[in-house]
Amino acid sequence: MSEFTLYSRPGCHLCEVMLAALEPLLAGRGSVRVVDIDGDPALRERYGRRIPVLAHGNVDLCQYHLDPPAVLAVLDRHGGEA
Repeated sequence: MSEFTLYSRPGCHLCEVMLAALEPLLAGRGSVRVVDIDGDPALRERYGRRIPVLAHGNVDLCQYHLDPPAVLAVLDRHGGEA
């Protein structure tokens, strides 16, 4: 199963919208881990106000708004494998 990381912060409306749109796409083929960037100075420096960011491994797939074709391409490419 592919694991995605959603870089977020509490109270971020766009983050909540991206997560809600992402979950049906994953449908048992992947999982998402939500990371609060404010809990890590390096992440806060890296992303700042540029959230939400959805990543797979070390690759940032999309920011601000979900890119469903990018997520589906990862799921298809990895066949559900991490």
